[in-house]
Amino acid sequence: MNTMTLWHISLWEFAALAAAALLVGFSKTAVSGANTVSLAIFAAVLPARASTGVLLPILIVGDVLAVLTYRRHAHWPTLWKLFPAVAAGVIVGTVFLMWADDQIVRTSIGAILLLMAGVTIWRRRKTEAEEEPDSVATRTGRIKARSYGVLGGFTTMVANAGGPVMSMYLLSAGFRKLGFLGTSAFFFLIVNVSKVPFSVGLGLIDGNSLLLDAALAAFVVPGAFIGKWAVNRINQRLFEQLVIAATVVGGAQLLLR
Repeated sequence: MNTMTLWHISLWEFAALAAAALLVGFSKTAVSGANTVSLAIFAAVLPARASTGVLLPILIVGDVLAVLTYRRHAHWPTLWKLFPAVAAGVIVGTVFLMWADDQIVRTSIGAILLLMAGVTIWRRRKTEAEEEPDSVATRTGRIKARSYGVLGGFTTMVANAGGPVMSMYLLSAGFRKLGFLGTSAFFFLIVNVSKVPFSVGLGLIDGNSLLLDAALAAFVVPGAFIGKWAVNRINQRLFEQLVIAATVVGGAQLLLR
């Protein structure tokens, strides 16, 4: 990673990264998957490949805050069924990053963002139509968990964009708000921490990137508190519509760069 690039950012670019970090905190305690907007901002300000390594520690800070907030509401049987498939997806994503250059990663992130926007729209319509969500104990539920697990592992390794995939899965499995947030918090904390050695090995995380993370991490905390305050007050439907729109704009911008 060309770490020197990380320090040639303007005040406005740092402000954009700080706002993205704030949104990470908010998404972790209020609307899981909203940090796809943060991903688009990081990839627009920083080199696309390097942005995934800089964003990862910021996400982990948000995950820790989410676990502290919703730790009593996690559903561990669901988590245990997801982890093997997610591990396979992370390995595939690591192999992809070993040969992909910055342009390929940027294009991939843009395509993934647009895919995730489409997935989110489909998730909303499907959730409204379903009367009996699939349980992880059924054969259909197990197949669904493995499929989403592999896709979630790949997208989270390549672009830190596993949020919408897991959001779709957890909602389709019938999770209520607190169970959704608690299960999602532990899931992403464990998965994101497990990605650190891979990112270090790929040169995506180093001393300079961690210094930038240290400056940005302070903005995650107020975002998490805002999310905790807003979770029972937020208009979910309107916010998801705004997230989808921002994700489409961010994905299109990366594809056209």
